[in-house]
Amino acid sequence: MSNHIIKLIEKGENQTLDFKFEISDSKKIARTISAFANTDGGKLLVGVKDNGRIAGVRSEEEFYMIEGAASMYCKPPINFSVKNWQISGKTILEVDIQKSSTTHYAPDEQGKMQYYTRVDDKTLQVNSIFLRVKQLQKQKKPVILRYSKDEQAILDYLAENKDITLSKFCKIAHLTNKMAEEILVNLIVLNIIEQKLTETTAFYMLKK
Repeated sequence: MSNHIIKLIEKGENQTLDFKFEISDSKKIARTISAFANTDGGKLLVGVKDNGRIAGVRSEEEFYMIEGAASMYCKPPINFSVKNWQISGKTILEVDIQKSSTTHYAPDEQGKMQYYTRVDDKTLQVNSIFLRVKQLQKQKKPVILRYSKDEQAILDYLAENKDITLSKFCKIAHLTNKMAEEILVNLIVLNIIEQKLTETTAFYMLKK
């Protein structure tokens, strides 16, 4: 049965799979757990290094830290299941988190509750545009787009350039952040543009 874990490790980290050498911070792991629940669900393999090398779980406390992360630091709490695997005398924890229909939050480094999502093999904090788009898509209300020179400005720019940031859009269209965000939200909901999150910023590009 250990072949199951070996095959998972061979896939490498991705949107639904994350390796953790150890769990030493319940608040930090809560971000990954909430991100899985907010996106497509996923698995944590604890006792596995980023390069896929099996190191083994170092202490039983790691399970309790995961439990604390899911029940105390994820809001609302997130259910998970866990299996113990023995590989070459080393214990690996396979933590399974299902996709949730509820929005979950976890604390950032300052303790403020934030929304996290999984993008490829990374857990990323989302911005207000992401949250507003998600809310509008969930409500399934019609979106009315007032097509003006501001919308034309971003579409013209993206016709010549790969992507644009919020600050760049504000600059070329002479808009406040609030006004630019409103336009971006509407264009995303209407599937005209799409947002790509990174660890440092968000980029907007024409929808393929």
